[in-house]
Amino acid sequence: MTADQILRMTDLGVSFSTESGTVDAVRGVSLTVAPGETLALVGESGSGKSTVALAAMGLLSGNATAHGSAVVAGHEVVGATGPAMRGLRGQTVSMVFQEPATALDPLTRVGAQIAEVIRNHRSVSASEAAAAAVDLLDRVGIPDPAERAKAFPFQLSGGQRQRVVIAMAIANSPALLIADEPTTALDVTVQAEILELLRALAVDSGTGVLLVTHNMGVVADFADRVAVMLQGEIVETGSVEDVLLRPQHEYTKRLLAAVPRFDTAESVAARDRAAAPVEPVVASDPDGRPDSAPVVDLRDVSVMFGRGARAVHALSGIDIAVHAGETVGLVGESGSGKSTAARVALGLIKPSGGEVRLFGQDLRRIPRRDRRSLRSGIGVVLQDPVASLDARMSVAECIAEPLAVHRRGTSSADRRRRVDEVLDAVRLPRALASRAPRELSGGQRQRVSLARALVLEPRLLVADEPTSALDVSVQEAVLDVLTELQAEFGFACLFVSHDLAVVQHFAERVVVMRRGAVEEQGTTGTTLLHPTTDYTRRLLAAVPVPDPVLQRQRRTERLATLAAVSS
Repeated sequence: MTADQILRMTDLGVSFSTESGTVDAVRGVSLTVAPGETLALVGESGSGKSTVALAAMGLLSGNATAHGSAVVAGHEVVGATGPAMRGLRGQTVSMVFQEPATALDPLTRVGAQIAEVIRNHRSVSASEAAAAAVDLLDRVGIPDPAERAKAFPFQLSGGQRQRVVIAMAIANSPALLIADEPTTALDVTVQAEILELLRALAVDSGTGVLLVTHNMGVVADFADRVAVMLQGEIVETGSVEDVLLRPQHEYTKRLLAAVPRFDTAESVAARDRAAAPVEPVVASDPDGRPDSAPVVDLRDVSVMFGRGARAVHALSGIDIAVHAGETVGLVGESGSGKSTAARVALGLIKPSGGEVRLFGQDLRRIPRRDRRSLRSGIGVVLQDPVASLDARMSVAECIAEPLAVHRRGTSSADRRRRVDEVLDAVRLPRALASRAPRELSGGQRQRVSLARALVLEPRLLVADEPTSALDVSVQEAVLDVLTELQAEFGFACLFVSHDLAVVQHFAERVVVMRRGAVEEQGTTGTTLLHPTTDYTRRLLAAVPVPDPVLQRQRRTERLATLAAVSS
């Protein structure tokens, strides 16, 4: 171990003992991270990225066997005892996990959880630790940090929970920070702020960062070097400019080709002109919305949670309509009201004011006994397929559940035939029907969720962040399937996402939300390439692009703009 290396892995291998035999997940991995340097580890799901990260933390599961060497700040991790690793974790090496819901104690206030991490490694009083926790929440961009420190994890948004996890990881200024998809749950502006925070930590404290991610824009924005993994091995390593701009390995080239990128104004305009018209062909208003009756229509909708001084205005007089055969992208920062608007469209939240029309009917005037039949025309795809699929059911049972709930299909054979049809539609082998969701990859699980959403042949599909947790190649495959199915079945789609590049390529219209209100809306080409409000322009400026040279220029321009506004 040299003084200029905070992490050194040499010929690291990790294998898992399973019922079907031994599986070699990582083979012969060698890499280094210097103080103040960021090494990005990229590759598809199952390539071994997270296993390498867990090996560096000494957090491999009980059925794992590691060999080779992984040295962190002079300490050998492979073969280290539990007490030795407990002394390292949280102080010498910390980790930001991808899913904050599983990393946080649901029964403990977030401020107390951060303070606990501080007091585990520093001799400070409870009051000093509590004050440091509030300061950390402020550093990671959580508004009103003193109040939020008193909140439980379930009272925070997904993005806020992820920022709490980051605050815990940097609480003791570790020598090595391992970040496993640290910005997956964050919108682009918060993502940019978090990357600036981590960048400052690396520069000011000399913290080395091992970044595990599938977001090539984040890699271009934040990494110094890149290591590409395929089937447990590193197939290419180099500077961020060399790997992203001049890839050598065929796998790296395929991975980069799958990354969604912003189009030019001319190419988007050409795509809009070539797009198939919505049937029947009707006139449109200036926002590009057909004049025919929409599938779902939110008119002057407001939603208020709580009462009196503690009331929160989640939505304030929004107008959103989605027509048959079209996709409307709903974008904005965390807390802007995107998911609340989607839940109102689903009939899961009763608005405080305004009107919601679903399939031409006013939801307020539909008897409760008739609502189940109406909702059978809606399919839902959620962000996390692990949470939305019942682990006790097989894939076939998960997909067939809506058929049973809505009493479709006269026999189990009829339902199984329908399950096979939707498995074919989402490009999954029928042989997977007997497996449990846990036996599938992330991309396969998300396609199972899509199959379940489409099994009733819905007229409206609501997709809430359906691809944010997927690597770029799997994301591309899921979106291709979704596009083909929409062309075949003609359903309307309300697509909630913080990935503006995906929205640009998938949606015909875009609605930009801010603080519960619609900031602007219109066709994709107009709204994302010629925004009319400063907020939308700031949102677009925060989107990282997978070109390190161009991204460096965009970051400089963005920071200059923010400095000018603050002054």
